[in-house]
Amino acid sequence: MILGIDHFVLTVRSLEVTLDFYERVLGMRRSIEPGRPASLIFGTQKINVHESGHTFEPKARHPMPGGADFCLVTNAAPEETLARLAGENVPVELGPVERTGARGKMISIYFRDPDGNLVEVSRYSGS
Repeated sequence: MILGIDHFVLTVRSLEVTLDFYERVLGMRRSIEPGRPASLIFGTQKINVHESGHTFEPKARHPMPGGADFCLVTNAAPEETLARLAGENVPVELGPVERTGARGKMISIYFRDPDGNLVEVSRYSGS
């Protein structure tokens, strides 16, 4: 019945700090349209970004910065991801480590965004 994820929402302290971080560190593209949430576009998905105190309806019951933990898929080798993080002075919390994702074995690297959300970037084995 469910085919995939279209988007999810991050509630953040600073819209500009968050958009800049995901653009610089992960190569996402920002989209800002009047009357709509800001978003970060990547592949065929997006992350809508709500600034705390300026959220859109409907929303989570208790939206708050730093409460997210999610995994993003890359085709970059783990060494490339580590180099990009190092180049942007983003500390790695864990990894590279082997994990099992929705499609099988993958190598994951964990770090935190400016709000403390746990971001996992993974490459599937054989990709």
